[in-house]
Order: sequence, then structure tokens, then C-alpha cells
Amino acid sequence: TLVELFGLARELNIDAEGIDMGPSPTDAALAADLVLPIEDLDLTVRSYNCLKREGVHSVGELVARSEADLLDIRNFGAKSIDEVKAKLAGMGLGLKDSPPGFDPTAAADAFGADDDGDAGFVETEQY
Repeated sequence: TLVELFGLARELNIDAEGIDMGPSPTDAALAADLVLPIEDLDLTVRSYNCLKREGVHSVGELVARSEADLLDIRNFGAKSIDEVKAKLAGMGLGLKDSPPGFDPTAAADAFGADDDGDAGFVETEQY
């Protein structure tokens, strides 16, 4: 019954005994990636200068921004966004509003494959 279950839960020892779990190796690697300066991303000069002018100095500051935030930066357009997303995806990271597991290079390849469908299309109707 429900009363018995609550009785069992009350008897559980809240202070677990055993092995202390330290930070996982992935947490340490993630922390190292987040403090990495944006100079190490090998961005184009235009993207790098725009981010520096906006006060973004580390990868952690970059991933804290959304795509809309980056588009508000002067001279930072769609190509710069794609470049940043690709570099971050290579590190296993993404922007604040990027869906988890999104691979911009795969999406670009899939989008580029659709463009070839109209290669043989010729418009015959004249106005």
C-alpha cells in the first residue's frame, strides 16, 4: 500500500555512503573547451573581428549567445553564423538555441543535394 511505500522511503538513508564521485572526464574536457579563446577556432578574419568587437573572447561566451544575438552584430551574417556553427559542432558544442545533435555540415550537404534537381529545368513558356 501507499502507506508502506512511504514508510520504506522514510527508512532510506539520505546520506549515501560509498565512493565519492569526482567530476567526470567529459566535464573537465567541456570546461577546457569553454575557456578556449576564440582565436583558436581559426575563424575567418571578418567573423573573428566582429566577435572581438562585440566582446566575445572565449568559446563559453560564444555558446551563451543565440543565433539571433549573433545576427544583431554588425557585419556578422548568415555565412559567419554557418562558420561558427560548423566550428562549434566540430568541438561537440552549439549555440544557445541550436537543437541538440544538429550538424550544420550535414544539413548544408543535404540542402546542396536538392539544388541539382533543377539543373535540367528549362522554362519554355514566354510572357
